[in-house]
Amino acid sequence: MAKAAKENSLTSIPGTLVLVGAGKMGGAMLEGWLARKLPPKKIVVIDPQPPRSVKALAKRGVRINPKGKIGQAAALVIAVKPQVASDALPALAEFAGRNTVVVSIMAGRTLSFLEKHFPQSAVVRAMPNTPAAIGRGITVAVGNGRTKPSAKKLAHGLLGATGAVEWVSDEALMDAVTAVSGSGPAYVFLLAEAMAQAGTAAGLPPALAEKLARETVSGSGELLHRSSETAATLRQNVTSPGGTTAAALGVLMAENGVAPLMTKAVAAATRRGRELAG
Repeated sequence: MAKAAKENSLTSIPGTLVLVGAGKMGGAMLEGWLARKLPPKKIVVIDPQPPRSVKALAKRGVRINPKGKIGQAAALVIAVKPQVASDALPALAEFAGRNTVVVSIMAGRTLSFLEKHFPQSAVVRAMPNTPAAIGRGITVAVGNGRTKPSAKKLAHGLLGATGAVEWVSDEALMDAVTAVSGSGPAYVFLLAEAMAQAGTAAGLPPALAEKLARETVSGSGELLHRSSETAATLRQNVTSPGGTTAAALGVLMAENGVAPLMTKAVAAATRRGRELAG
């Protein structure tokens, strides 16, 4: 247990951490870092309109939009919207040097785009997802040629504060990653929404249908999380031959059912990601 706690700790970060953008995802990462014992005084937040919850962290020592020179950081985490990247990044050059690890969670912004602004730094492009807000996210990351083992370790620790982290060596995979896990929570929420609507159509009171759908989707997700069995096996465990579940799955698993629709949906999201990246 002590070893795991030490591995999860961020107490040994070698300098200042600058977070640019403290919205939902940036704020979730910030909370995760503090939970992993990153000293608040080592954190600088740059955000023109930080949320109230982030402002409150100033009492713990987090520096919010400090005046004066900050200097080069050990890590620079960029969590602004990708649409404002071209305007926001030039001003961040002062924080990055040869020993800085730059971590971007901006969707669609490539390593080559980031390297133009931070040519001397190890640069990591990452794609988290919204369950990071409760510490159950999944992030996929890829580093540039300057991302040596020590830089990767630091980036992994920072990204891992909100959930699991996976690394890929081929940046071209990031558009598909975005389509599956980055956009994926919306697909799950749509499933719950559709189940509730179907329950209402079947005669259930709307409030009951919504609660049944919500609890079923969230509970099944937790079961999938805890179980060592595959999703397919868990599905089969619920399905009795000739039963009600089998009747429903006959529709959902038809030739024009969920699987081909999901394939088309992920392909559409992947294409859009490539378009946004230019």
